Amino acid sequence: MKVYHGSYMTIDEIDLAKCDIGRDFGQGFYVTKIREQAEIRAQRKGKYYRQTGAVTEFEFNENAFLYFHLKTLRFNGYDDHWLDFVVMNRNTALPQPTHDYDIVEGPVADDKIATRINNYLKGEVSREQFLGELKFAGSTHQICFCTGRSLQMIEKVPGGGNLEWHITRIGEPLVERLMLDAAMNAEKATDVFYTSETFARLADESTGLYQCPWEEIYAMLRAELKI
Repeated sequence: MKVYHGSYMTIDEIDLAKCDIGRDFGQGFYVTKIREQAEIRAQRKGKYYRQTGAVTEFEFNENAFLYFHLKTLRFNGYDDHWLDFVVMNRNTALPQPTHDYDIVEGPVADDKIATRINNYLKGEVSREQFLGELKFAGSTHQICFCTGRSLQMIEKVPGGGNLEWHITRIGEPLVERLMLDAAMNAEKATDVFYTSETFARLADESTGLYQCPWEEIYAMLRAELKI
């Protein structure tokens, strides 16, 4: 199964020691089968670190859930068990790690749900009310690889379509600025960008230009076009 990790940079090597504690399923390396979800996280992380963000694609061996030597836990949706598990893991005052599972799969406590969890913990909403609200929550997904041996079940996909994703993200604001600064319509600005020498360099993964902020690439394009 193809899974994705969104961050401020491409992941070449997974280091569990660098993973944050206090997340839904504890400290570990998180991926999702929903690419859009990973892209949103990449944008947020990229903005925080003033980078363009990156989505790294992996191949996950789903037989991991059948292997006897791996201890796994799967949540099919939001329920009492999921809530208790997330609350436990988000409590950073507890000894770490908070559990002994190798792999955990289930839905995400996004920003809105995390806020409601805090309300629940403060006694502002009941457990029944909180779980009732989750029936209307959108579809989310995450898999957490919590141990070194669990990482044997995941392998990075070379390239993984990451370059194309970067070009799309960079191209959209760049074309918009080109329309404003050079008084071009959308079709003309798009054509100018995709036929430019700047684009040729951007599309060459070896240059690493795709990892630069779009403003820096736009400055190169302006210099090339003399505008």
